[in-house]
Amino acid sequence: MRTSDFDYDLPRSYIAQKPIEPRDSARLLIVNRAAGTFAHRIFRDIGDYLVPGDLLVANESRVIPARLWARKEPNGGSVELLLLSRRDRQTWEALVRGRRTPVGTRLVLSRRGSALSTHTDACGRSGQDAPVIRGEVTAWTESGGRMIRWDSPIDDHLAEYGALPLPPYIHIPLADPERYQTVYARQPGSVAAPTAGLHFTPELIHSLGQKGVQFAFVDLEIGLDTFRPVQAENVEEHQIHTEHCSISPKTADQINEAKLHGRRVIAVGTTSVRVLETAALQDPGAPDAAPRPGQTVRAFSGLTNLFIRPGFQFRVTEALITNFHLPRSSLLLLVSAFAGRDLVLSAYQEAIREGYRFFSFGDAMLIL
Repeated sequence: MRTSDFDYDLPRSYIAQKPIEPRDSARLLIVNRAAGTFAHRIFRDIGDYLVPGDLLVANESRVIPARLWARKEPNGGSVELLLLSRRDRQTWEALVRGRRTPVGTRLVLSRRGSALSTHTDACGRSGQDAPVIRGEVTAWTESGGRMIRWDSPIDDHLAEYGALPLPPYIHIPLADPERYQTVYARQPGSVAAPTAGLHFTPELIHSLGQKGVQFAFVDLEIGLDTFRPVQAENVEEHQIHTEHCSISPKTADQINEAKLHGRRVIAVGTTSVRVLETAALQDPGAPDAAPRPGQTVRAFSGLTNLFIRPGFQFRVTEALITNFHLPRSSLLLLVSAFAGRDLVLSAYQEAIREGYRFFSFGDAMLIL
């Protein structure tokens, strides 16, 4: 497979810069895989295509304030950081914007881009009565980022020092940061939102529940690599990004029960697909942790580097709710694996002809 086979032209004006209000008023393109047909609806109408017993599996990860500012010690030069992924309690991979940050550079966080007072008292508090958070660049990454080890875990301080990161193609500030969170976001850890879930409202979730549609939740910490195009022309040569994910025993039981009784498991977003299909695979390093006979998935918590591309055999996912993805991206490859490259690209052209909004704040597809 060639990466160029998953390319398409999109006028810049089609990239949604702001979320639509209310959330469930986004447009919804219905893609019927068996018939190869399309239908145009509004997202709040999604219940017309769901039946009692359907199980929607959504990613409840919450976007963290991963955009940070810091100054270098001792010279005071400023840098901007974007946390990408946590490696352990104190070490993060990050992108760094600023002049010269070699291994060994010491950093101290600033409040939202402001210069942090260099004066600290004996207790390590600044003149602004804020804790002083320091870290050190310990390594370069292959992608040009940095590994930063903080003197102490910084998770509890991100709300004070950080800002919500937005995708690189969004250029308008977000008035309400909660609009880049799903209404069911619970587990902090992502630097990008699971955008297919942004269309759900509490009222819509309630009405679907009244109809007998069930919800289950998984967790996958989304990294910035989700926006990066596949660079290798040969798809098989692409090194997929690794992300932390988990599926609880309760959710595993819900999925196994649905599969046992022939009810549909519908993934809300590509990140949910990744968790579901990872949970269904045998782990060569821990064969006893694989699903038992009669089970489809197992509960687990760990890393996944599952690269879903055309030819992949889906074991769990039977329908998919998803937004429109960037050209040449691993997410477009995943959707093409599920619905077929030709049908997906035809659906994208249909959406362009009909004036759909694309990417994170854009409209959605339901692929049946």
